[in-house]
Amino acid sequence: MNSRRTFVKSAALLSAGVLLSPELLASSQKGIGLQLYTVRDAMQQDPAATLARVAKLGYTCMEGATYTGNQKFYGMDPAAFAKVLKQNGLKMPSSHYLLGEQENNGQPTQGTILHGWDKAVDDAARVGIKYMVCAWLTESERGNLEHYKLLAERLNKAGERCKKAGIQMAYHNHDFEFAAQNGQLPYDVLLKETDKNLVQMELDLYWATKAGHDPVELFKQNPGRFPLWHVKDMDKTPQQNFTEVGNGSIDFKRIFAQAKLAGLKHFFVEQDQTTGSPFDSIQQSITHIKRNLI
Repeated sequence: MNSRRTFVKSAALLSAGVLLSPELLASSQKGIGLQLYTVRDAMQQDPAATLARVAKLGYTCMEGATYTGNQKFYGMDPAAFAKVLKQNGLKMPSSHYLLGEQENNGQPTQGTILHGWDKAVDDAARVGIKYMVCAWLTESERGNLEHYKLLAERLNKAGERCKKAGIQMAYHNHDFEFAAQNGQLPYDVLLKETDKNLVQMELDLYWATKAGHDPVELFKQNPGRFPLWHVKDMDKTPQQNFTEVGNGSIDFKRIFAQAKLAGLKHFFVEQDQTTGSPFDSIQQSITHIKRNLI
């Protein structure tokens, strides 16, 4: 028999017109995530205080945004960083990494998919990371369709190394992957040429939408391939700028209703740019998510 508290909560959800699928409920119980790029300046200045502030707002899952160069997490070795997370009741199930094809001052950048990946994977395992995500391609790293096929090979190889450590490799999109070349989308090339058991996708809902693609259709075409989402909204101006979740034009209720189809495990609020304090923005976003989406 359901407890009174469970009954009241269920009734509230139904009255709001929201009925969570078991998959979305399970995802929400893992915690609402934040991509730390949103508060990057604060993380650079004082990562411990920033994580404490983020936790106070109600976020419990972090996605890292920096592990290159010094091969540390925000200036900390894996053990020290894991300790700070634990002290604030936080977990970091996912983190972003660079490809590393482009050199830095003529030198390869360590802690990237192409340079120092073994150490990156080992460090990720020590922090408890379960998804290592290729975050971004520089313009020189994009190239033609053949270059994207090479990228797929590299992602597969990186995914094999991740798998040995119990970690899943993934790829995070922007909009350039949806720019057709010779009638083909680079994103489709990546989906086709990567092994779905080795490389899954983190779908950035904003960038896919801005590129003119419906996230739900992507889920239908590639069911179970999108365990990670970036949840960011698009304002209603002609510029289609970033905005707080719930303030823009993206129909998140429709997208969240397809969590099972997507294979959703974790979602992360991200807002690349804010007009005011990023902490005010992420507070607005989490309030909307709690009230309207989960």
